[in-house]
Amino acid sequence: MSKSNILICVSGSIAAYKAASLASALVKDEYSVRCTATEKALEFVGIAALEGITQQPVLTDMFNPSWEIPHINLPEWADLILLYPASASSICRLRTGAADDLASAIFLANNFRKPYWIAPAMNVNMLENPATKENLKILEQWGATILPTEEGVLACGAVGKGKVIPPEICFQRIKEFL
Repeated sequence: MSKSNILICVSGSIAAYKAASLASALVKDEYSVRCTATEKALEFVGIAALEGITQQPVLTDMFNPSWEIPHINLPEWADLILLYPASASSICRLRTGAADDLASAIFLANNFRKPYWIAPAMNVNMLENPATKENLKILEQWGATILPTEEGVLACGAVGKGKVIPPEICFQRIKEFL
């Protein structure tokens, strides 16, 4: 029997591959893990990797016949929902209430009934942009938990904040929380 149900929503960031490492650690520790992925996320990480790790289909479409009304049922199933990694674009969609993909529709349908964590991952300039800072501030005021970013050399070569919280640290936070 699994410890808890974790829903990982993967957005389009170069750090998307780290979602597979996080899912793997959770599954090995007997959590039940499901993943959704945006279209942009799938440009960075393959469905086969996430499905192989979780032994569950990766849902990408609100109208997928394999899971009835996924944007409603997945939040009901989950004990914790995690947007990992959260691109600037995905954060903006959450803040504006856009529901143009499964991940953002899940956010709206959940309406903070279940814990919702956001793990930003982007270039330092994007993270420090007033729009991103304001979006994160408002999402936190609404009830989301914003995980800290790490500082270091980013995928683009810039140095600064914006690295997604490492999978092993995120895993530890999840264990402590649940």
